[in-house]
Amino acid sequence: MTKATAVFPETRHALYEAHGYSAAIRSGDLLFVSGQVGSRADGSPEPDFVEQVRRAFSNLKATLAAGGCTFDDLVDVTTFHTNPEQQIAAVMTVKNEVFPKPPYPNWTAVGVTWLAGFDFEIKVIARIPVANGRP
Repeated sequence: MTKATAVFPETRHALYEAHGYSAAIRSGDLLFVSGQVGSRADGSPEPDFVEQVRRAFSNLKATLAAGGCTFDDLVDVTTFHTNPEQQIAAVMTVKNEVFPKPPYPNWTAVGVTWLAGFDFEIKVIARIPVANGRP
């Protein structure tokens, strides 16, 4: 049985300790990344929505890197939006910055009513690239 190990980015934000969760869990050749939000280092939300989405992707990038992955290794993406109809254009702008050309990742967007003070969250599963025959 594969032992799961916690993964944290080099610059951890305060939410991990405040709410008792890991940024990601490595299990075999998969990296399961917890929902990443547009939090500042102290855990507070970025007030500008577009910048909150950019910061969420930046936090995601740092967590992926800590697990040996990049955006190219994503196999599943789920995003959560507090007001999808009003937010989708801004989210698509940032998404197109992060994923400028095909192949695009699969993506499921979910409208929600609450994200603990945030307006956008992204969680992913990535396949850890094989290096020297081992994930």
